[in-house]
Amino acid sequence: MLTHAVDSYLALRRAAGFALRSQGTLLRGFAAFSACRNESHMRTALAIEWAGSAHSDFQRARRLGTVIRFARYLHAEDHSHEIPPQVFGCETPPRPTPYILSPEQIANLVRASSQSGYRTLRRATYSTLFALLACTGLRVSEAIRLRFEDIVADGLLICCSKFRKSRIVPLHPTAREGLERYLAQRRAYAPADDHLFISLRRKPLLSTDVDTAFRTAARVVGLPVSPRHPRATPHSLRHTFAVRALQSCPDGRDAITKHMLALSTYLGHAKVSDTYWYLEAVPELLQDISERCERFVMGGQR
Repeated sequence: MLTHAVDSYLALRRAAGFALRSQGTLLRGFAAFSACRNESHMRTALAIEWAGSAHSDFQRARRLGTVIRFARYLHAEDHSHEIPPQVFGCETPPRPTPYILSPEQIANLVRASSQSGYRTLRRATYSTLFALLACTGLRVSEAIRLRFEDIVADGLLICCSKFRKSRIVPLHPTAREGLERYLAQRRAYAPADDHLFISLRRKPLLSTDVDTAFRTAARVVGLPVSPRHPRATPHSLRHTFAVRALQSCPDGRDAITKHMLALSTYLGHAKVSDTYWYLEAVPELLQDISERCERFVMGGQR
């Protein structure tokens, strides 16, 4: 049966550093589906039928893409396993247009967070968290996993974040001072837990907690938070940091290349192309690119 093959495939890929949490669930579901049909080999028709039962085009494409990668693994050892075609299209949805915040909007958001809810540590927690995200470009998942020992002399130590990378994120003196002011309140609140940011339950923050607090503050300051795009989310603070960093890029091909590589490393991107994507984020950046290309072409014609 395919169940054993799924376990072998997941063990191999996880040994190579891939987490494959949701993919593992999907593949075990497909293996159970195949077992119900008394099929011990990968069959294209079954894969398409199983993937096609998902509710959306994206889910169908993602299911089938996961099975296709598994099928290639099986086919390498036994050619009787079929490799299904990608009939449901691309499994990666287009990236939504990011919402870029102005400095005034960020200041208003932090201020609203410091005044939202009861007069408890919650106010200091979210105002400090959002200010930290804005001035460092951290992912929310990275920030809520921070512990006391991750504050080092050079900044913040981000351990085994997305793509299993670790890096140092420098802290401006004002950011460090703000963090220390928060910690003066926070250490006494839950001394048994060493996470920097905790909830009123005295537990580490969850991403859903952050989303809820952000939407509450965003509504107060008039930011769009409905499901339509573009809209403000906690990740908008990271987007904004990246865009502002790109806008400060110096002229010159060599300088731009070094700047992009440094920013990609700083943000913890797996590919520098993920950093170049931010060039599309605001019209000003695209206008700068267009004008420089035009000047280059006109100069070349002379």
